[in-house]
Amino acid sequence: MASPGDRSAAETNKTDRLVRPSKQQLQRDPKLGPATFEVGPGTPFAKPSEVVASLQSGDIVKIAPGIYEDCVVWPKRIRGLTIEGKGAVITGPSCGGKGLFVVAASDVIIRGLTFQGAKVSDHNGAGIRSEGANLTVEDSRFIDNENGILAGRDPNSSIIVQGSYFEGNGSCEGSCAHGIYVGPVKSLRVVQCTFVGQHQGHHIKSRAFTTDIADSQITDGPQGDASYLIDIPNGGTVSIRGNRMQKGPRAENSAAAIMIGEDGVKRGDWHPTAGVRIENNQFANDMRIPTNFVRSFLQTPVVLANNKLTGNVTPLLSQPGK
Repeated sequence: MASPGDRSAAETNKTDRLVRPSKQQLQRDPKLGPATFEVGPGTPFAKPSEVVASLQSGDIVKIAPGIYEDCVVWPKRIRGLTIEGKGAVITGPSCGGKGLFVVAASDVIIRGLTFQGAKVSDHNGAGIRSEGANLTVEDSRFIDNENGILAGRDPNSSIIVQGSYFEGNGSCEGSCAHGIYVGPVKSLRVVQCTFVGQHQGHHIKSRAFTTDIADSQITDGPQGDASYLIDIPNGGTVSIRGNRMQKGPRAENSAAAIMIGEDGVKRGDWHPTAGVRIENNQFANDMRIPTNFVRSFLQTPVVLANNKLTGNVTPLLSQPGK
């Protein structure tokens, strides 16, 4: 699958045209500093996309509770933006064939929103499509999207997902889509999140140079038919700790719960690493056939410590460079 960050010039220009404001809309005095904008019924901005042209770096957008059939391209000209929306649901058609929120802005915090039903013609739609640097997602929900969160290539970008919920995302109708899929970014941190019942793709797929997954629940449940719980195809520095994990009876791939480094074998594309450590996790294999808790193709040894495994499961299958 091509990285979502590898866009052609035509695609980039298409996104910029969607969000470019008029000169009149940008006449707010920057000396006044960041502003807070209310979005929703009874405000000047009935839906989130209407506020974009008024924004400057550092602003806060507060979206009132409700269902918004809307998509938004948060523009590249913005550096520093907070979007809050407890009780707000974003659904409906996607922007530019990409997602419900296309985040070209950098240093963005998204908090408290629900993203539901993102679908596009190439089956790679996302609740949030990250195209800028540095994204933090907190206390948000991703329900029945093709991808929950999709991020492209940016070796200077850090992505943090905290306290968020992912259910029913994923598809392999086209190139496979996942609960979270990040390309080669500086780091991905997933903490205190819940993943349940994704479909066909993986719950989490990370090509980040550093991947840290902690204190989360990652389970297929009785109906989920995901492939891997965690896939880290290029290796890198990895920490997976304190998670509760389960492969369910309908899981589509019995090879492993956690897969590491398989693309390095195919492409010679392993990231440099300061170590791979997987510790203090609980894992249950509820399939009728055996699986591996971790399968690694890395030359770097994988350190397992204090993991509790139940069912027919081998702790580690190490196949360096094969």
